[in-house]
Amino acid sequence: MKARRVKNLDPRETLVENAARLVATRLDELRSFVPSALERGNAQDQHDMRIAAKRLRYVLETTEFCFGRPGETARRRAKALQEVLGEVHDCDVMLPRIEEQISTLRHEDAEVVRGLAGDATDLDPALSARAPHRTAYRGLEVLAIHVEARRRLLFDRFVLLWDEIEEAGVWRRLERAMDRGVADARERRAAAERAARAAAELEAAERAEREAADRAREAAAALAEARRAQGSIPAGADGGDRAAVRPARAPAPAEGETAEVVGPAEPATPPAPLGPSSTNGDAAEPATSR
Repeated sequence: MKARRVKNLDPRETLVENAARLVATRLDELRSFVPSALERGNAQDQHDMRIAAKRLRYVLETTEFCFGRPGETARRRAKALQEVLGEVHDCDVMLPRIEEQISTLRHEDAEVVRGLAGDATDLDPALSARAPHRTAYRGLEVLAIHVEARRRLLFDRFVLLWDEIEEAGVWRRLERAMDRGVADARERRAAAERAARAAAELEAAERAEREAADRAREAAAALAEARRAQGSIPAGADGGDRAAVRPARAPAPAEGETAEVVGPAEPATPPAPLGPSSTNGDAAEPATSR
């Protein structure tokens, strides 16, 4: 039986999410053979169900830790189903071989007995007692009866086991555990993605801060260099007299002298008012002594 294809496996997702998809697919495959496999005569469906149980068991052996106790219980039950259905299948394989062997011996004995009859017009019943495999038939028939009876007993065990699994809710508990595991895994993955984005934003902010600090240092160095260059320019080199705009300094006093404090300049004396005679435009004559 060809296994069902597991869809939507994503290596970017967590182990729990992908394991849940694997287990869910194998569990659905197992359940698909019910109720047909629960009918005694459907040997092929029972065989295919055994293979499905084996696949579910193997998947759970590597992933049951993702789903806790429900995963362990489901793995043990899948193994039990595989084993009992495997024994049923062994009976299904053995019984046709026994019947084939009986048929082969029967044909061989018939040839021998026919040869013993020679040219007789009818077969003497006593010749049948001389068949070479006459003692083997009983053992093979008894074996066939044993295998067929055992197959019936094992089938009854299988039906009882399946009913116990369903009543205990083994598969339902496994499905709930898978749902919880997937939900938790997705929340953790979303939290990890948020943390990664925050870390990237922090790194970008720190990088921008370092770049801004580097630009600030470069600007400060350029400013200091410009100021040093400005202080080294000689007077008049820039087309003007820098000394002309500087205030004049008084000469230093000689030794023993007191420095003269220069105060603000007194306002100029206003001109004397003109006399009465000046009204006619003549200048006033100076006074003479008598």
